[in-house]
Amino acid sequence: MQKPSVPSSEGMFNPLIEAMEKLGGSGTNEEIENQVAEIMNLTDEQLEIIHNPDKGGKSEFEYRLAWTRTYLKRFGILDNSSRGVWALTPKGREVDSVDEKEVVRIVREQIRLEKSKRDEEPEETDENITWREELTDLLLTLSPDAFERLVQRLLRESGFIQVEVTGRSGDGGIDGKGIMRLAGLLSFHVLFQSKRYKGSVSSSVVRDFRGAMVGRADKGLLITTGTFTKDATREATRDGATPIDLIDGEHLITKLKELSMGVETKIVEVEEVTINPEWFTSI
Repeated sequence: MQKPSVPSSEGMFNPLIEAMEKLGGSGTNEEIENQVAEIMNLTDEQLEIIHNPDKGGKSEFEYRLAWTRTYLKRFGILDNSSRGVWALTPKGREVDSVDEKEVVRIVREQIRLEKSKRDEEPEETDENITWREELTDLLLTLSPDAFERLVQRLLRESGFIQVEVTGRSGDGGIDGKGIMRLAGLLSFHVLFQSKRYKGSVSSSVVRDFRGAMVGRADKGLLITTGTFTKDATREATRDGATPIDLIDGEHLITKLKELSMGVETKIVEVEEVTINPEWFTSI
């Protein structure tokens, strides 16, 4: 049987433009990814192929679509804010499609000129992929206890109170609980589960977690260093069931950076991010 393949970055130029138009001209990475996958009728098998199986994290689809965004940004079709929201530029709103070969030719010429000006190899990385992969590797080396403590600290830093790590055998995989207080008025009891996965978390994990939650909390929070299958995402938001929020590896490391939890950011000519391994080993 032939293995499923993922469309090339340039093959997603026009589906991405169509997705942006359907989203009203702007969208987050997750919204864009879902819309492009729908437009291109990609299967779960295609979406769940991991870019680097040895390290886990990004799927091949997410990795290539990140490059698609980068190419269209350089071409003047897209722009993005510091808050991770992508939007069509005035030029982008005037076009329905682009010539794939022309985009590639122009962007590669830009890179060549930049290389000649710097007289060194250009860093053709998108969205700080290098530091993200470094941090993902580091998270995967943490002991289960240390990773649970990291999640506990993350929730506290994010506004949760009374956060406890309660993981024990026979508890349906529940690792802890906490209370999220919204605007100082409303409180939600939350149970969380943390998984250091290289691959994808399946829908069965979500179902088992929900089963263990029955009658014990208002919401669930499932955190992984890997990704979630499409079925898992659907199961988490199934109508009539206790809602479960999903945080994948990309979202997790973004939050660690935002909260300066073991990740230091220094603004120079561009953003420079360094990982502090000692911070994680001290947990």
